[in-house]
Amino acid sequence: MNWREDLKEIRTELDNSNITDAAALEAFRIKFLGSKNIFKPVFEQMKQVPAEEKKEFGQKINELKNRAEEVFQLAASAHTVGKATEIPDLSLPATPGTIGSRHPISLVMDKIVGIFEKIGFQVAEEREIEDDWHNFTALNTPDDHPARDMQDTFYLQGRSDRVLRTHTSSVQARIMTTHAPPIRILAPGRVFRNETISARSHCQFHQVEGLYIDKGVSMADLKQTLLFFAREMFGPSVKIRLRPSYFPFTEPSAEMDIYWGLKDETDHRITKGTGWLEILGCGMVDPAVLKNCGLDPEVYSGFAFGMGIERQAMLLYKIPDIRYYFENDLRFLRQFKSA
Repeated sequence: MNWREDLKEIRTELDNSNITDAAALEAFRIKFLGSKNIFKPVFEQMKQVPAEEKKEFGQKINELKNRAEEVFQLAASAHTVGKATEIPDLSLPATPGTIGSRHPISLVMDKIVGIFEKIGFQVAEEREIEDDWHNFTALNTPDDHPARDMQDTFYLQGRSDRVLRTHTSSVQARIMTTHAPPIRILAPGRVFRNETISARSHCQFHQVEGLYIDKGVSMADLKQTLLFFAREMFGPSVKIRLRPSYFPFTEPSAEMDIYWGLKDETDHRITKGTGWLEILGCGMVDPAVLKNCGLDPEVYSGFAFGMGIERQAMLLYKIPDIRYYFENDLRFLRQFKSA
């Protein structure tokens, strides 16, 4: 056996290869680089090569394989460049690009943010995975409150102190513990609750919450702020009413309704025959919350409010099912191109 003579013959054949067209290029690839290439029989001689020659044998055959790869790449490039390239007609009008659609949640959220920015509120954003203190304790939610129950809150596996935030009120807690008054913020974002998914509820939804802390803030300030929002959002003739309610982090607390009317059967259904529709909760920040966040309730007071985005979008765009927002159905989303 003379492996040097075998490799010399392969080298001669490689150097004399003449690649003139695509067929010759493919034949070269199969012969030198394919799964049954010309080097295979030579490799099978490895076990017969004397031990002191094995290193040289390996080096020589690898050099030839690398050379075959170079020849192939050069020929492939030359063959591609040599092809006639079709030059496009640059005078033709361009193909119009596909115009995307803004999601109705984004449209309504931006509208709400824009309204409150007119009166000095600034957007504040924070994490969606929260700790127990900022999500519950700081906001005056006692350990035995139903909101802490597993049926309402998503807890991270193996972590009883980490949750998917159940409201954007946690942003308010973080701002109050890191910023000195006056504080006037708006906290938009996604929240999560362990609820049954239906046409009117979902396990994820969006909120916008507002907070104003300063000296001498009163319930009258809250009412005028919300009246301004309602008129900007639903028209200058809209009517609002505040009903007493309960929230752990505000005292007194209220729910705000707008008069939607009873013009058709849909209005009767969504307002339960009253004409009034609840759109947000609000109230004066509980002194215990101020104290938890390091603010003196004898010096400062404030109000907070929170509203769901999905419900507002359902009202504005006559969307009958909350699940439509999360199904990524292009037929649904394309309806908002002009919005």
